[in-house]
Amino acid sequence: MKFDMGSTTLVTLGKSTIGSSDDLGTLIQWLIAAAEPLEGKFNGAGKAAFDSFKIRADEITDALNGSLSSILGGQAGMDEAFGSGDVEQEDNANKNMGAANFDAARFGAR
Repeated sequence: MKFDMGSTTLVTLGKSTIGSSDDLGTLIQWLIAAAEPLEGKFNGAGKAAFDSFKIRADEITDALNGSLSSILGGQAGMDEAFGSGDVEQEDNANKNMGAANFDAARFGAR
């Protein structure tokens, strides 16, 4: 199996995730606004659930955004790890090439 990822893949993914975080908060606020006409139309457990959702909307938004923030942190960590691994691989290759005896590999050498 071959794993090939461009050097900007995780950065691009991070930008998309940031945009998703902003969109998610907006969508929750729109959901709350869209539910406003339903205020007072519920009784019993339905009313309790509806009221709980409205009261906890900011908490729910914060929790979801916190989760997305953790994902962003993970993506940043992966980006750093891949970047340092790439540099380390180059350093090791250069070190090993410096120690190699390329003259011994010449078949037609006199």
